[in-house]
Amino acid sequence: MFNEIVSFVRNYYNEPAAFIPLHEPRFIGNDRKYVLDAIDSTFVSSVGKYVDQFEDMVKDYTCANYAVATVNGTAALHMSLLLAGVKSNELVITQALSFIATCNAISYIGAEPVFVDIDSQNLGLCTDALSDFLATECEVKNQNCYHVKTGKRIAAVVPMHTFGHPVQIDKMLEICKQYFLPMVEDSAESMGSFFKGKHTGTFGDFGAFSFNGNKTITCGGGGVIVTNNEKQAKLAKHLTTQAKIPHRWNFEHDHIGYNYRMPNLNAALACAQIELLDAFLESKRKLAIQYAVLFKELPATFVEEPTYAKSNYWLNAVLFADKIERDAFLTYSNDNHVMTRPAWQLMHKLDMFKNAICGPLTVSGKVADTLVNLPSSVLVKDSLIQE
Repeated sequence: MFNEIVSFVRNYYNEPAAFIPLHEPRFIGNDRKYVLDAIDSTFVSSVGKYVDQFEDMVKDYTCANYAVATVNGTAALHMSLLLAGVKSNELVITQALSFIATCNAISYIGAEPVFVDIDSQNLGLCTDALSDFLATECEVKNQNCYHVKTGKRIAAVVPMHTFGHPVQIDKMLEICKQYFLPMVEDSAESMGSFFKGKHTGTFGDFGAFSFNGNKTITCGGGGVIVTNNEKQAKLAKHLTTQAKIPHRWNFEHDHIGYNYRMPNLNAALACAQIELLDAFLESKRKLAIQYAVLFKELPATFVEEPTYAKSNYWLNAVLFADKIERDAFLTYSNDNHVMTRPAWQLMHKLDMFKNAICGPLTVSGKVADTLVNLPSSVLVKDSLIQE
């Protein structure tokens, strides 16, 4: 089986011997043109036409009312949590199977993550697990939700659309409304993913996206906050620009601000990338379909998009029978210069979060022990290249 998988990947990318990365960026459109234009303009920092243009393009693509470009996805998530009202010594419910940026952003505020289990189909926060935790461990008083044992306020819920697969966001919203909880969608991995025809990140109070170097589209770093709340969007832009009151020469500031705005140089690259997003998604979907066919004949389970959603298939994933088989495949594939990797270490197993409040994490543990991410780069074809 291991040889069949590696051979498939090599044949797909037409690389008989060279190293095949997990997910490399593709710069095949207007990337150089826009970046050089930004350089020639001398506006390379957080002021420039490409920052505004990228925000407009994100709004158009996601159908969000407002978009605020940030320096990276972690900054977008941190700012979203602040705007959602999360404060120090409060609790934020999220998933243990996540990249550490989710918990880092919570920790920057001085809040603490609470971990509940994931869904076996979409690998994101499980609605049943969330509902059970809130019903058994929490209570509502004066339209605020509190963890009974600690007395701490539950300040927000942060589901992550794992590997680009949307969670059951409609049911999650109903639960959050029942318990008076704001929702911040960690959409870092899900640019181009849709739940029942609506883009991820646009359901909760805020959505935070990432454009890191390994994402579906990238500008090296970069992130964006999306929201439908005009007042909060304006405040997000103000706070991410050091909370400086606009003036031609005076430096006046009215809040503790953050140097979180996306530089124009990065935004230029982001504009070129989003122009090709649909073409990238088409290429990635074709690969996912072929992976699905391959694993129907092999004793391992390919992670397919949920029936209610359209995933961007950011990173394709497969579940092996057990940890021993998973580790054997990781060794074999990487020894043969095909990059694969396991899921992240579960957050509650890291020293920083070892004392975090946790619900049962049965599915999280199984997935963490058996999942492998497979090469998922866009396959470059002449038809994708713009003149």
